[in-house]
Amino acid sequence: MPETVAAPAVTLHATAKLPSRHGNFLIQAYRVDDLPVEVACLLMGDISAPEPPLVRLHSECLTGDAFGSLRCDCGEQLALAMELVAEEGRGVILYLRQEGRGIGLVNKIRAYALQDQGMDTLDANLALGLPADNREYASAAAVLRHLGAPRVRLMTNNLAKCRALEENGVAVEERIGLAVRPNPANLAYLDTKVRRMGHLIELLELDGRPA
Repeated sequence: MPETVAAPAVTLHATAKLPSRHGNFLIQAYRVDDLPVEVACLLMGDISAPEPPLVRLHSECLTGDAFGSLRCDCGEQLALAMELVAEEGRGVILYLRQEGRGIGLVNKIRAYALQDQGMDTLDANLALGLPADNREYASAAAVLRHLGAPRVRLMTNNLAKCRALEENGVAVEERIGLAVRPNPANLAYLDTKVRRMGHLIELLELDGRPA
């Protein structure tokens, strides 16, 4: 178990039903008082039961989640996480408002333009004078603890998320990878995640061939 840490204060502001193509969720809107963030939480089943629930920490990606961009795997990971929670009938998806790994939408599009010129996703951020990854997970850990889920089974390919939860008082009992189907537009992006950012990505087939 991780050490007990002081969690930011969490305030639940609203709860409603959210029927979706993946199943029937509850949606909750939180503010984390020590941090200038809002967190959307999708819930299914009894999260406070003794067994650790399935959990996904999903950082906002307007282009992938809403517009179906093929440059990344974000929208596919979100959909798969919702499907897995619905199959199990119990879990949490926290939607974190930190677009572009925390650099914001405008800078994300600027980074896209540099990627169009040949830079990878990491070097594009650095060329703009921005961090490679500016996300925080203290708010997610605070919401999970507020929900009564100090132990989780985390759906992620990113070991940094596991470490961040542990550092903020939430034990990751199991990591569950999210296998993605690459496409020609995101192969370089996925390769950068693996080679330079330490992600553990299981690739499905590309155009009928192993990726």
